Amino acid sequence: MRVYNFNAGPAALPQSVLETAAAELLDYHGCGMSVMEMSHRSAEFQGIIDEAERDLRALLAIPESYRVLFMQGGGTGQFAAVPMNLMHHGVADYIVSGTWSKKARQEATKYGTANVIASSEDAGFAFVPDCADLPVDADADYVYLCQNETVNGTRFATLPDTKGKPIVADVSSCFLSEPADITRYGVMYGGVQKNVGPAGVVIAIVRDDLIAEPAFAGTPVILDYKTTAAKGSLYNTPPCWNIYMCGLVFKWLRAQGGLVEIGRRNNEKAALLYDRIDASALFRGIARPDCRSIMNVTFTTGDAELDAAFVAQAKAAGLVGVKGHRSVGGLRASIYNAVPLDAVQALVNFMEDFEAAHARAASAEVIGTPSSPSSPSSSSRSSQGSASSI
Repeated sequence: MRVYNFNAGPAALPQSVLETAAAELLDYHGCGMSVMEMSHRSAEFQGIIDEAERDLRALLAIPESYRVLFMQGGGTGQFAAVPMNLMHHGVADYIVSGTWSKKARQEATKYGTANVIASSEDAGFAFVPDCADLPVDADADYVYLCQNETVNGTRFATLPDTKGKPIVADVSSCFLSEPADITRYGVMYGGVQKNVGPAGVVIAIVRDDLIAEPAFAGTPVILDYKTTAAKGSLYNTPPCWNIYMCGLVFKWLRAQGGLVEIGRRNNEKAALLYDRIDASALFRGIARPDCRSIMNVTFTTGDAELDAAFVAQAKAAGLVGVKGHRSVGGLRASIYNAVPLDAVQALVNFMEDFEAAHARAASAEVIGTPSSPSSPSSSSRSSQGSASSI
């Protein structure tokens, strides 16, 4: 039986994509071998990567003035690749809104001056910082931000005014979750393991003029944007299967109605879950309401033991991956593109039952009757429906 999967990454993939991949596992389109076995220099794989890029360009309306790069090393590799490729004047500005933008800025200090021009760290990254009038350095080569902070559950609903400096955005956990104007970005990159495919690929969409100059001396060739672009993402052996899987997801997204329809669904799912949290006497949201992510919903009971009980009992009910990031604790449900509305409704039902059981236990303790503090009634499992329907 398949479960409802709320993991933050690697994360849920569309069932129809998995079924297609399973059907083509041993023999891709009659070539007699799996994508995992074929040469990356073959005509078959060239067709796969070319088609994946065409579909991605169609989804985001990517102009010809941008390169699409299929790279390795994940988002963490891009923390170094960005300054190595773009910090030509030795200065860049960073907006630190959560765990991943903080790590990116720390990595960038190895290659030049990485100014922090806005931060919400003092507030525990519960919101994105005020970017109304950023003190952008005149010498900065770019302004960096993480558009959706997976750990903290916050997002930039709109991009800030960077006063003419190119925006470099890590979009790993909101990639292709709703429409985006790619021309607002100098570089948009995302690890695919959250919304697009299996772990092993990071896609960087880079404006041509930003790679006109050579990368930083000593940049590993595997992180060099210009080389990767010149070689069509095939300088070395790429993760062929993972790129193939991304291509299948791109086709699935287009078949669903594109990013407008996917964005509508994602906002509907997020509203359902946040409404339950806001109406609750037990659960509370962590991110400030005006900065809430529609992909990563962070919340807590305020009690670590009760949070742990919720995670364990949710898993037993077929709802997996709701434990908060190890660095912050609490609870988190990642409701990416492939997570259906039924899954979110099942989680909401479970939360209601869990809260009711907790209230009964608290009432029993008040009148002196021992009772389990956190065991939902068996009705919660029947009310959620079968997770095998994913």
